[in-house]
Amino acid sequence: MLEHRKFVNREMEPDQKKEKVWTREEFTERLRDVGRSSYHDKHPFHTAMHEGKLSREQIRGWVANRYYYQKSVPIKDSAILSNLPSSELRREWIGRIIDHDGTHGEDGGIEAWLRLGEAVGLSREEIVREEHVVPGVRFSVDAYVNFARSKPWIEAVASSLTELFSPTLIAKRIKVLEQQYPWIDSKGFDYFQSRLTQAPRDSDVALKLVLNYCQTPEAQRRAVNALRFKCDVLWAQLDAIEKAFPCAAYSE
Repeated sequence: MLEHRKFVNREMEPDQKKEKVWTREEFTERLRDVGRSSYHDKHPFHTAMHEGKLSREQIRGWVANRYYYQKSVPIKDSAILSNLPSSELRREWIGRIIDHDGTHGEDGGIEAWLRLGEAVGLSREEIVREEHVVPGVRFSVDAYVNFARSKPWIEAVASSLTELFSPTLIAKRIKVLEQQYPWIDSKGFDYFQSRLTQAPRDSDVALKLVLNYCQTPEAQRRAVNALRFKCDVLWAQLDAIEKAFPCAAYSE
């Protein structure tokens, strides 16, 4: 049976009635609690991946669908950038776009993900044409981009704080893919290696902004809920991928 997360009632938390501003330490812990309860490392698809139980088709399906998310990340960050109120903040944020899009002289994360696709046996053309992208993935990613474009910029920044949790997952994923899926060419792991340094840097910037700009109980709650929304986006993607690429008992 598919395990489901225990969803939190976002409307009525005890602290809401008190209207108390959390300290920076309390606020940070509230944000980290979201990762402890809702981050997609706990999804059954990821659990099966880490146990070496996914088939080649499932791994390829995950890579092909995750590409749609990867290519949308700089679009999301461009939307946030356009809403930032100062050149100082924009200078801090623009590096995220370059990290994924690259420059004329250096490849970025999207190119690295395409190499991962080739490493698992997909052609670059079929990934870019999005032949395997399922509706649930497309819908959830588009919802995230729209969130970043339409919400107050500090909430959009808060939604990016899944980067607080990703380095641990990525470090584990590299070891798992190398050990459990030796058929994958290790040259495809460049994306994960780069994110081990990029994600902590980016999360430090975003966390500082959220802690500095969310100074009321309402603003703090909105930031926490924005991060929960992002976790839901990541979880929904895996739900859609799992349904599209099923395999009995997750075995090859």
